Amino acid sequence: MTTRILVVDDDASHRTMLKAVLSTEGYQVHEADDGDAACLAVEKTIFDLVLMDLRMKRMHGDAAQKKMREISPGTPVVIMTAYGSVRSAVEALKAGAHDYLTKPIDVDELKILVLKTLNHRRLEEENINLKERLDARFDFGDIIGRSPSMRELFETLSLVAPSDATILIQGESGTGKELVANAIHHNSPRKDRPFIKVNCAALPETLLENELFGHEKGAFTGATGPKKGRFRLADLGTLFLDEIAAMAPATQAKILRVLQEGEFEPVGGSRTVNVDTRIISATNRNLEDEIAAGRFREDLYYRLNVVMVKVPPLRNRSTDIPLLADFFLERYAEKNHRRLKGFLPRAMDLLLRHAWPGNVRELENVVERAVIMARGDMVGPEHFPDTLQDRGAAERPREPVLASGRSLKEVEKEMILKTLEDMGGNRTRTAETLGISRRTLQLKLKAYGIN
Repeated sequence: MTTRILVVDDDASHRTMLKAVLSTEGYQVHEADDGDAACLAVEKTIFDLVLMDLRMKRMHGDAAQKKMREISPGTPVVIMTAYGSVRSAVEALKAGAHDYLTKPIDVDELKILVLKTLNHRRLEEENINLKERLDARFDFGDIIGRSPSMRELFETLSLVAPSDATILIQGESGTGKELVANAIHHNSPRKDRPFIKVNCAALPETLLENELFGHEKGAFTGATGPKKGRFRLADLGTLFLDEIAAMAPATQAKILRVLQEGEFEPVGGSRTVNVDTRIISATNRNLEDEIAAGRFREDLYYRLNVVMVKVPPLRNRSTDIPLLADFFLERYAEKNHRRLKGFLPRAMDLLLRHAWPGNVRELENVVERAVIMARGDMVGPEHFPDTLQDRGAAERPREPVLASGRSLKEVEKEMILKTLEDMGGNRTRTAETLGISRRTLQLKLKAYGIN
């Protein structure tokens, strides 16, 4: 499929140079000598990318960009500007430009930015297509993501939600396991029935058993009447057991019985209660390690793990960070009655480089703080906590520093090998981070002499 790029510059020699460079990369390059001509071209032809000078004689790039957004909102625009006009480029970013390049143009930087922008547009289109297919049947609420790992998660949820299977959700703290459980329930046949949540780590063993199974009158001091437990409250609905690994062995045995027989006895009671409850559980621990250590029942693990849903950590889906950051910015700006337009490029770069040990929850907290601290209409690096600024680049060695003056193939090789090293040799995670298929990665490594 042909990739069309529109180069807009009133300097004919500069247009010629850019066309020559981009044509050798296999792109179909069209030219426009000013902003007004560019707008006419966008009206007639669908372009995958517009590369446009900021200062031109008849219509400047900023005015042309605004008009292009009305004509073709989905077409990304990269602004070219002299170093002394970077402030104007930042204003263009605020108005919706995708990125900018400073003149004189570095050829390698140009190639990398064009490829990155086109890949971003492709992912957006794929996500829109996926969302259109799934939205007809499913509502995933506040689960946000366009990365390959998140698209895979959405596909998995669309398969498991309509079933009545018991689900085990695994993921690090702060990845959004409760949101996933919510999505499963609200897209299931039980969606009009109760969705009851219990955090197993928040209650001691005796209280947890009482919460889950209820009690009869006189079961213990202070039990002045019977109490329905969470299982009965969730009858015909869904019970979400968070932090399942924190559950004591005695309670694990009772849970196993409910899964096997659909029945239990309340605390202090002898009568059997029957329930029809779907169980979704979640943990941030490796349950197989817990089984090996004797802390978790193996038979319960297999009952809970009919279907495993893994929620990826934020560091493995860095392309989702801008989406999540914008989502939280809008949420907390509205909550705090602030009018904010977005993030300055250096601020977004900090977010992209941070390791996010606290995952999405940590990102949410950082953005909420930035909204409160910001005084203008844009969030800058100074609005982030010191820990983010001090450790961001050190903790997240995801994008190697690339020196200019080398071929694109050399830069690509260094990026691939450095990412493979950062991922501990895991080729699946490396391919996901780079935004390419595992087969493409294998072929490139083979070309480098790595089998």
